[in-house]
Amino acid sequence: MASKLNLPNSITIARIALVPIFIALLFAAPERQSWQRWFAVFFFVLAISTDGIDGAIARKRNLVTNLGKLLDPIADKALIGGALVSLSVLGDLSWYITVVILIREIGITVYRLVVAKRRVLAASGGGKFKTIIQSIAIGFLISPLDSYFGWLKPVEFVLIFTALIATIVSGLQYVDAELKLRKK
Repeated sequence: MASKLNLPNSITIARIALVPIFIALLFAAPERQSWQRWFAVFFFVLAISTDGIDGAIARKRNLVTNLGKLLDPIADKALIGGALVSLSVLGDLSWYITVVILIREIGITVYRLVVAKRRVLAASGGGKFKTIIQSIAIGFLISPLDSYFGWLKPVEFVLIFTALIATIVSGLQYVDAELKLRKK
């Protein structure tokens, strides 16, 4: 059995610790066209990239733990949720998108915590895709790229709506899977 405080779990904890740094940098450069926004982009990319790294190390070295299965989605929600709320506060993202995504994210996370005593609800393929598309969309939204390349605005629009749809669909997949499990 793997130790609870192993390398993958430590990386996940570091991702959680990067969230307030990223948010502070985002608010330190609230104008999207500001070159300082690149610092926020850097810390966001650094933090979100650890999501794939911790999982790969855990699987390769057989260090998968229930704590890691629980902490990893919480770290994702803290980073993605913090980014969405910050972008909405700054006026870079409509609140309704943030609210819909947060309702799904908080709902599934709370449910994970409720069932954690009986079993760990691991991330699904749809949930992983959702996190990837959310991360790409948020990366574009926080970056000043569209200040240099105006044609990126429609791309950002498509990305954030794809993320919204993926979020809703993956949430429905979790509900469907749980309903099927309860019938058994």
